[in-house]
Amino acid sequence: MRVTASVIKMLSMIVLGVIFFSLAVSPPVSAVEADTNKKTLFTNVNIFDGENENLIPNVNVLIEGNLIKKISTGAIPAQGATMIDGGGRTLMPGLIDAHWHCMFNFWPISKVMTSDFGYHSIAAVKPAEDTLLRGFTTVRDAGGNCFPIYRAINEGIINGPRIYPSGAYISQTGGHGDFRGPLDVPENPGEPLDYLQRIGHTLIADGVPEVTKRTREVLRMGATQVKAMAGGGVSSQYDPLDVTQYTFGEMKAICDVAKTWNTYVMIHVNTSAAIQQWVKAGAMSVEHGFFIDEPTARLMAEKGVWWSMQPLMNDEDALKFETPASTAKYIQVVSGLEDAIKWTKKYNVKTAFGTDMLFDPEMAAKQGKFLAKLKRWYTPYEALKMATHDNAQLIKMCGPRDPYPGELGVVKEGALADLILVDGNPLENLDLVADPEKNFVVIMKDGKVYKNTLR
Repeated sequence: MRVTASVIKMLSMIVLGVIFFSLAVSPPVSAVEADTNKKTLFTNVNIFDGENENLIPNVNVLIEGNLIKKISTGAIPAQGATMIDGGGRTLMPGLIDAHWHCMFNFWPISKVMTSDFGYHSIAAVKPAEDTLLRGFTTVRDAGGNCFPIYRAINEGIINGPRIYPSGAYISQTGGHGDFRGPLDVPENPGEPLDYLQRIGHTLIADGVPEVTKRTREVLRMGATQVKAMAGGGVSSQYDPLDVTQYTFGEMKAICDVAKTWNTYVMIHVNTSAAIQQWVKAGAMSVEHGFFIDEPTARLMAEKGVWWSMQPLMNDEDALKFETPASTAKYIQVVSGLEDAIKWTKKYNVKTAFGTDMLFDPEMAAKQGKFLAKLKRWYTPYEALKMATHDNAQLIKMCGPRDPYPGELGVVKEGALADLILVDGNPLENLDLVADPEKNFVVIMKDGKVYKNTLR
């Protein structure tokens, strides 16, 4: 049989296609996971395990590969291990931010919307490492195309936290994810998508067939959970705060698709009316929820729905916006925080902690300070448990979509080795987490030490 040049070319293209497809769909592999022989031994530490209020005193902890191998009050034989003498300091789980934006925390919104995506991705590298060095070893990315950063971290190309990506927001026309210009509607079906949709930061979908398709596309891209815009927002220009976004049929379609992928939907939302509609449709994580009232808190508790809260206030650390309209909406939104906390505490709503730092590198640097702000409403133990064990329970609801199988948010044998050594006891002084540069003397993620000032 004679093989022509055209046949050879065709076969070569098929082989390349198979290779590229396998790379696209293969799960992320941590560069550390392969080094199963690497050992680190922490000695003389007091453990906050993420779950229990009392410290476990005078403990030694052995790390092998990326797992916590042994915890003991006695000596642990560990030939060849790197030794870290804790000196009586507190060893605790790495912090988790349940509402972070890897692509949107460091530039003003005008620059995000007008920059080339390649340039934007390069600019996101250092902020990702900065996040890790603040002790946040895991983040749930709450929307935007963070996949280049996510993959580069997982492959060991750059340093950064574990990322649970949501990918593109799903938004209705005129919703919180519709960042088109004022003259871009009515839409011409023959025109291409606008740039933010083409690069995967957001996707606009209307009607059950279209939201079904877009949700499936986001999951196909590798989202671990789906982010839907369920109500009016602060930074967007065309959706008043009181607006409930999507009809019940559209809401249910988005949630049903997520369920078929064995994961869940997180919703940007503030008003009780919108929250109740979406909870009834199947959403499992309420982001922001500043206007939660008593009936809404009761419904969320009955359905086992999480409240992913952010301690945002109109104080010296208020978020800053480029338009007076957004500033006014921000002040209106955060005014509801006290009542939302009161009702969620009354009904024991499952509560997670996030920061949602947007469009300002100086604010992003205060990530730990916002965790410390929780002391206004919660004990240090409640706050730290929320930012470790509890947040881990929320993000692990992605089930088989989880790119990092294993326990997070705890210090226990067999858990993933994401650890912080704190100079002091944060269960007595929560403000220690507000200054990670000074107080976090060792930061480990996946068994690898990224910071050690004790050397």
